[in-house]
Amino acid sequence: MTKQTSVKKNQCSRRSSLGAPECPRLLFALFLIALIGMVACKKTPLPAATPSSTAAVAATKSDASATAGAPASDPALPADSAPLPHIDAKRAFEYTREVTAFGARYIGSDNHKKLEHYILDHLKEDHLKGDQVEEDSFIADTVEGKFPVRNIIAKFPGKKDGIIAILGHYDTNYPLRNTGYVGANDGGSSTAILLEFANQLRDHPNESKPGSLGTPGRIRDGYSVWLVWTDGEEAVRQWSDTDSLYGTRHLAEKWEKDGTLKKIKALMVMDMIAPIDLAILRDTNSTPWLEDLIYAAAQRSGYQSHFYVLQGGEEDDHIPFVKRGVACADVISVPYGYNDVFHHTPQDTMDKLSPKSLEIVGNTILETIHLLDQR
Repeated sequence: MTKQTSVKKNQCSRRSSLGAPECPRLLFALFLIALIGMVACKKTPLPAATPSSTAAVAATKSDASATAGAPASDPALPADSAPLPHIDAKRAFEYTREVTAFGARYIGSDNHKKLEHYILDHLKEDHLKGDQVEEDSFIADTVEGKFPVRNIIAKFPGKKDGIIAILGHYDTNYPLRNTGYVGANDGGSSTAILLEFANQLRDHPNESKPGSLGTPGRIRDGYSVWLVWTDGEEAVRQWSDTDSLYGTRHLAEKWEKDGTLKKIKALMVMDMIAPIDLAILRDTNSTPWLEDLIYAAAQRSGYQSHFYVLQGGEEDDHIPFVKRGVACADVISVPYGYNDVFHHTPQDTMDKLSPKSLEIVGNTILETIHLLDQR
C-alpha cells in the first residue's frame, strides 16, 4: 500500500506582543526588526519541482519504494494553438455509476458478463465498424480454477503509421466477491473513462465538437488509437507475477507474436483515476519521457498540481508491455483515501469519487494523444 507523506510549508505568521517603546533608539531598533521580518516573509515565485528523496512511501501492488517527485525536466514542445480537448465529465461519472451498479464484477461472474455486453453495446452506439472492435478471449488457468478472460479492443484508425494504446481494467477483485465490494474507483472509473474516450474519438458523421479528437466522416489525422478494456487484472488469491494481470500478459504475448507491439508508439494505463483527492503517482516502472509528456499535457490545462507529488514503482497492466520494451505510462492515483483506507475494501464506493477528477485525467490524456500525434 502507498503511504501518504505530508510536507509542511514554511509559515511566516508569528504572534508577538510588544509594549510601547521606551526611547527613540528602541523605536528605531524595532523598526529595523519589522523591516527585516517583512522582507523574510515576502512571497517569491517557487522554483520548478524536481525529484526529491525526502519522503519514502511503499507503492501499491509493489515492494518498490517511492519518493516525492515531479518530472526531472519538461519535454520541449512546439508552439500549439489547437484548442484543448474537453471530455464530458458528467457523462463519464454517470458511466462510472452505471458500471458500479452492476455490483461485484469479478471474472467468471454473471455481472462480469453483463458488463461485457454493456461495453460492447456502447461501442455499437459509437457506430464502430465490425473490424474496429476485437475480442481477445481465452481461458485462464488460475490457482482458483479456470476462468474465461476477455479483453475488448476498440480501434480508431489514423493516417499516421503507429498506434497509441489506452488500457483500463473492467474486472473487480475476486477475493472480495462476497463482501459487498463494488470497485467504483478500482475497475469502475477505468471502464468509464475509456467509454468516454470512445465518445471523443468516434467518427460521427453528424456530430463535431470543439476540442474533440474525432473527425467527422474521415480517419483521424494522427496515429491510430486503440482502447482496450482489459480483463483479469486482479489476483484471484494473492498478487504475484503469476496471479495477476491475466488479460494483459496474454495480450502482450499475442501482440508480440503478430507484430503489433512494434507499431505501438505509446501505451497508457488508466487505473483508479476518479478519487476526490486526485493525486497521480509518478510511476518509476513507466517510461520517463512519456510520463514527462503527460505532465506537460497537464500543465497546458493547469492540472499539474494533481500529478507527480509522489513517485513509486507500480505493478499494473503496463508491466507485461514494459518488459517487452514498449513505451508505457501507468496513470494511477494512490493512495486512495488517507493511508489507502478505501483501496480493496467495501468502502470503494461512488461517494468517494468526483467528476472533476475524471475531467482532469480525461482532458490530460486526450491532450497527451494530441502531443503524441505531433511527434
